[in-house]
Amino acid sequence: MSAPFLKWAGGKGKLAPVVAAGCPASIVTYHEPFVGAGAVFFALEQERPGLPSRLNDLNGALMETFRVVRDDVEQLIEELGRMAGEFFGRDAEGRKAYYYQVRAEDPATAVGRAARLIFLNRTGYNGLYRVNRSGRFNVPYGRYANPRILHTEGLRAASQSLRNAEPTSVDFEEACAAARPGDFVYLDPPYQPLSATSSFTSYTSAEFSQDEQRRLRDVFEDLTSRGVPAMLSNSSHPFIRELYDGRGLEIRTVKMSRAINSNGHGRAPIDELLIDNFARVGLEMPKRDIDAVTLG
Repeated sequence: MSAPFLKWAGGKGKLAPVVAAGCPASIVTYHEPFVGAGAVFFALEQERPGLPSRLNDLNGALMETFRVVRDDVEQLIEELGRMAGEFFGRDAEGRKAYYYQVRAEDPATAVGRAARLIFLNRTGYNGLYRVNRSGRFNVPYGRYANPRILHTEGLRAASQSLRNAEPTSVDFEEACAAARPGDFVYLDPPYQPLSATSSFTSYTSAEFSQDEQRRLRDVFEDLTSRGVPAMLSNSSHPFIRELYDGRGLEIRTVKMSRAINSNGHGRAPIDELLIDNFARVGLEMPKRDIDAVTLG
């Protein structure tokens, strides 16, 4: 059973079964323009092995890692095994020093860069991926007692699931342009923050502003006008509701717990929105009773 091989802030591991169950019965090509760790993709691929997919994220290092997992998984496993041995062969202070040594490196090969990203993701604070304005990874050491740096079978399973996937790193509008009627697009953008302190948009050195949310709404409308089935998730923020209300779209509320939050009390379930255009593109779907579902 394949699953995401990375931790990811905002990851959809808990929502993925709902999206997978609520998507069209027939899909020519699956598109995910904000793929992150790929929880929805892996959930769909388990149900539909070999599903042709276009997976995209503006984080180029992330998508390079997807390509390495797909194409060079055995070399990646070998390199991660070496790094895990180096890490676990040290005492507590030595492990911390090794983390910062790896964080400062810039490997020359794609396999080396992918191994570095997975290592930092597994040993860094709270599993975060965050970069500064210069694009440099800046998450501090996580101090885990026994982090799972290498999951051999998990990586091999992910590699198998990715065999018919094409990872890209372009703007979401460009990623959506290739979608056609008969395909399915799932959009999981950086969420509109519910408060001034809840924003986490630094997966890349770019910000996802309200203007970007408006542009995404326009892309969603373009997909609809072209007859492409699409679904979008976002925070239950008045601004987001205003963007999508009154357009003949299905807007549902689901409760979802936060996967990554430094404050345990911040992991209580909160309302999120799941929006689809199925009725507008003429796609008949069975009733999906997910309004009151609590996830996690």
